[in-house]
Amino acid sequence: MNFIKRSNDDLKANRPTLKEVNFIPKVPVSILIEDIRSVYNVGSIFRTADSFGAEKIYLSGITAFPPRDDLHKTALGSEESVAWEYAKDPIVLAKRIKSEGVSLALIEQTKKSQDIFNSDINFPICFIVGNEVDGVSEELAELADIHLEISMHGIKQSLNVSVAAGIIGYELLRKYKLNN
Repeated sequence: MNFIKRSNDDLKANRPTLKEVNFIPKVPVSILIEDIRSVYNVGSIFRTADSFGAEKIYLSGITAFPPRDDLHKTALGSEESVAWEYAKDPIVLAKRIKSEGVSLALIEQTKKSQDIFNSDINFPICFIVGNEVDGVSEELAELADIHLEISMHGIKQSLNVSVAAGIIGYELLRKYKLNN
């Protein structure tokens, strides 16, 4: 029987090893995570970051970090393929990232946020996502060079943080590929 879908074995056969993934060019996009409560959201962000080729994930505050079995449950090994760093203070991380010439993009609905799909982006860029209830802190938001949002068209005015990170990550990948 001919199947349209590729089998899991077919997909795994073409998957790079952890050694090989180090030679695959990364997209100049990183993610700064502030105070995400759910370890499963963190694991999902790792998996998404791996899939679009992020350079690094910065974890801060109360955000869980590897190694953890519960994080691995959703990250499925991507916590080993994506570079990451943990620091308690997200402000210290953000200031260091900016000092390295990386733009900071706040992912929040603010008074000056732009629609991600209609915005000009300068690379390299690090996008910031925050707590599932309170979002990114005001202090960290003030450090951002650009405020971006995903326009909402339904009755809900927000997305799960890991879903939002996936949308932003792939839109930044798309924008990067258009210009390179």
